[in-house]
Amino acid sequence: MLISAVVAACGGGGSSKSSSASTSPTAVPPHLEINTGPAPWPRPENAIQWVAAAGLPAFKSEQLFFHVHAHLDVFVDGQPVVVPAGIGIGGDPNAKVGTQNGQQVAGLVATCSKPCISPLHTHDESGVLHVENDKERQINLGQLFTEWGVRFNATCVGGDCAPDKPYTAYVNGQQFNGDAATIVLKDLEEIAVVIGTPPSTIPHAFPSS
Repeated sequence: MLISAVVAACGGGGSSKSSSASTSPTAVPPHLEINTGPAPWPRPENAIQWVAAAGLPAFKSEQLFFHVHAHLDVFVDGQPVVVPAGIGIGGDPNAKVGTQNGQQVAGLVATCSKPCISPLHTHDESGVLHVENDKERQINLGQLFTEWGVRFNATCVGGDCAPDKPYTAYVNGQQFNGDAATIVLKDLEEIAVVIGTPPSTIPHAFPSS
C-alpha cells in the first residue's frame, strides 16, 4: 500500500536548544498494557491512547512549526531491533500504516477528522524519530518508548532487565550517564540503546541517508 504522505528521513527545519535531559514522562495508565516481552516490539494498535499516555497531544494533521529529526538504534546482544513505522500515528481512516517496497511505512493521506498523529512519530522502519509540533517543546526518549508501548525504565527495556541483561544508552556515540528516559530528542542526534552484549560498533552519528 502506498502511503503518499510519508516524509523522507532528513534534517529538520528547526533545532532543539534545550539541555540533554528533561523530566521523565508520567506513568502508563492501568488500562493500557505495557509490553514487557522480548524484542521485537510491534507498534501498538491503539496508537493515540499511547500518545496520551506519553503526555503528548494528538493533531489532525502534521504540525511543522517546530520540526526536528533524531535517530534511534536499538540492539539486543549485538543484533539490531526494528523501530516500527506508525508509532504515534492512527485512530482515523486517513492515518495509514502499510507496506512500500517491502518496508513498513506510515503517514496521513489527508487531514484526519479526529486527532490521529502525535508530534512524536515514525514514518518508516529507518529509526528516524520525527518531532513535528505546533510550538517548541522538549520531547524525550521515554515518551517515544511510551508511545511504542514498551517498558523502559532504569533497569528494563521490554523483557530484558538487569542484572541478567542490563542496557546502556549512548548519545552521539557517548555513554549517557543518567536516566535514559530523559534524553531530549534533538535535531540530527543519534541515540543508541544497547541491551546486553554490545555490537562491534556503537553508532555515533545521524545516518547520512
